[in-house]
Amino acid sequence: MAAGSIRLLQKEKIKFTPILTHNPSTTVYVAVDGTFAGCISISDKIKEDAYWAVKRLKELGVKRIVMLTGDAEKSAAAAAEKIGIKEYHAELLPQDKVKLIENLMAEKKNERGYTVFVGDGINDAPVIARADIGVAVEGSASDAALEAADVVFMGSLPSKLAEAVEIARYTKKIVFQNIFMALGIKIGFIILGAAGSATLWEAVFADVGVALLAVINAARVLKYGGSILVKLSI
Repeated sequence: MAAGSIRLLQKEKIKFTPILTHNPSTTVYVAVDGTFAGCISISDKIKEDAYWAVKRLKELGVKRIVMLTGDAEKSAAAAAEKIGIKEYHAELLPQDKVKLIENLMAEKKNERGYTVFVGDGINDAPVIARADIGVAVEGSASDAALEAADVVFMGSLPSKLAEAVEIARYTKKIVFQNIFMALGIKIGFIILGAAGSATLWEAVFADVGVALLAVINAARVLKYGGSILVKLSI
């Protein structure tokens, strides 16, 4: 038994009748014992917050959003239009996705930034592992995709990607605040100490007090929920 695209039947040299449909769905051709048996039309349901996720990423300054899919051209075009993505590549095999993501990474070689790939299928695992940052959606992701991912979203919501970007930027802001605050206070007390004006208690504050202030300031990031799991490979 064989099930796949037209290319599979052509490769197996199976005679078949092409199915013409106006519906934006992916057609899977089925052959049994070398004989064409029929076809199955499959259509993915677009997640409710997919359009908002793409819109929010653009607002956050993401310059280029590309959709890579193994679905048929017509199905991919309809999905891309609904969620607001202008650039897409359809009818891709896993190795095609890897090649395209490598091309995208090469184009960004001389620019600041990273290439992020979000996927959930078993055929997305090689691309997730190859991208600068691989993201898997936990609710529907395969074990292979989860294992290869750097970041895992708890739940099947694409909008978590925009939330992750916001959390990362907010965290970076707090980190720089803590660095400048700690260095500024310590340098100030070093100067006072060299001039003989700093007391012992002031020196203690410059050490322990600054650390406590940094911890309190860092706690502000907790205002975001815990719906994103970051997996660190050591």
